[in-house]
Amino acid sequence: MSKSVPAMHALALAVTLAIAPRGPVLAQAELDVLPAQGNVFMIAGPGGNTTVQVGHEAVVVVDTQTTAVSDELLAAIAKLSSKPIRHIINTSADVEHTGGNEALSRAGTYVRLIDSFDPRGENSDAGITAHVNVLGRMSSATATANPAAWPTDTYFTEEWALFVNGEALQLIHVPDAHTDGDTIVFFRRSDVISAGDIYSTARYPRFDPERGGSLAGVIEGLNRILDIAIPGENQEGGTVVIPGHGRLSDETEVANYRDMVTIVRDRVAAMLDAGMTLEQVQAAKPTSDYDGIYDEPNGWTAAMFVAAVYRDLAGAAP
Repeated sequence: MSKSVPAMHALALAVTLAIAPRGPVLAQAELDVLPAQGNVFMIAGPGGNTTVQVGHEAVVVVDTQTTAVSDELLAAIAKLSSKPIRHIINTSADVEHTGGNEALSRAGTYVRLIDSFDPRGENSDAGITAHVNVLGRMSSATATANPAAWPTDTYFTEEWALFVNGEALQLIHVPDAHTDGDTIVFFRRSDVISAGDIYSTARYPRFDPERGGSLAGVIEGLNRILDIAIPGENQEGGTVVIPGHGRLSDETEVANYRDMVTIVRDRVAAMLDAGMTLEQVQAAKPTSDYDGIYDEPNGWTAAMFVAAVYRDLAGAAP
């Protein structure tokens, strides 16, 4: 996949930040900084991917990984730009997407317009933007997130927008997908999509019905990405897609992922219609031809994904 990178950031083409352990019992972590396209970079870490837009005004960060790597993430961002972090966007309420919210927000600066009313009062930390359902999840009675990590700017409509560094950012809410608060972020000039956990190259899609997620919503989210993405010549390159987990992708790879999810759904549906139990469906291995790519033996396994699909289709509680 071909990608253009601003000349002043060309040195980041092969940057790998080896992070020293914080204590004798902690394993070494690595954050890999990769150019996506235009003014947008991907920072891959142990908890998933962060998207960073840089420019003449400020820095925009999409997803802040876990609390444990906040210092390392800030150091990686500082290598890309000396400008302050102005906006943080969360694609969901998951801890691997919001764990660094507090640290990155406090390290940033919220820019006020002259003579304008600011409901944030004296707070000058970088703003945290998310769908209103993310705030609801993070501020619920059972949540553990510090209030300083909660979204400060929320939207409840189908779409929202920001304009930073001379580029329009389109925030698209996909209801009932991975959760009920998922946001896709489209960097229009750079032609980059930050997909969050709706799309992954490293595992089967994970959707949480207890937080409003559904299989149909995941497929709808993937179709929304495909509606935006435009492939390059011979279906290579074009729009770059940054997944919640895994490698940089193009439109063809997202289409293949969407097709995989649809095929597995149809296989499980046929077995369900035939009266097969969950155990029988799992034993039939309807994902067997994809397990080499997406099965996570120590994480979200193929059997777990099949069980989630089965219960979703059957209308059963998780």
